[in-house]
Amino acid sequence: MNIRWSSIFVCAGAVLLAGCASVQQFVTAPEVRLREVQVENIDVSGQKFLLSFDVANPNPFPLPISTIRYALALGGHAFASGESASSFTVPARGDGEFALSVDLNLLQTAPELLLIARDGLRREIDYSLQGELGVDLPYAKPVAFGTEGQVRLRTAGY
Repeated sequence: MNIRWSSIFVCAGAVLLAGCASVQQFVTAPEVRLREVQVENIDVSGQKFLLSFDVANPNPFPLPISTIRYALALGGHAFASGESASSFTVPARGDGEFALSVDLNLLQTAPELLLIARDGLRREIDYSLQGELGVDLPYAKPVAFGTEGQVRLRTAGY
């Protein structure tokens, strides 16, 4: 191999590496907010909740989401956390939404959360949400998000 081809391969590699770094630099974290916590079932054997989220994409390009990792606290207590494979795209400078179903046993893990959940049916309660969105773009790392606010719990069919 002559020196000219070696130089071309080295330059091409440098451009690819710079492109990897620039993709990550240009992905601005979307805003993820908890819109609703819906109580689908609550009894002594377990509780089922549907968590609904809104996503605002500030980027000038669509944001294809492949995974969601989250930790949600209600009323200052850890409520639910996990990771979910997902597949949706938030339009460029647009809004999207997603929902996660969560099965818990609050009587065994945190009885005070059961009281907070029941109280949340009557009034808004504080929440704190942290997580990462796996972005399905070449060389893009997961994008962190975090928000706080208030939410009111709803019952199914409400």
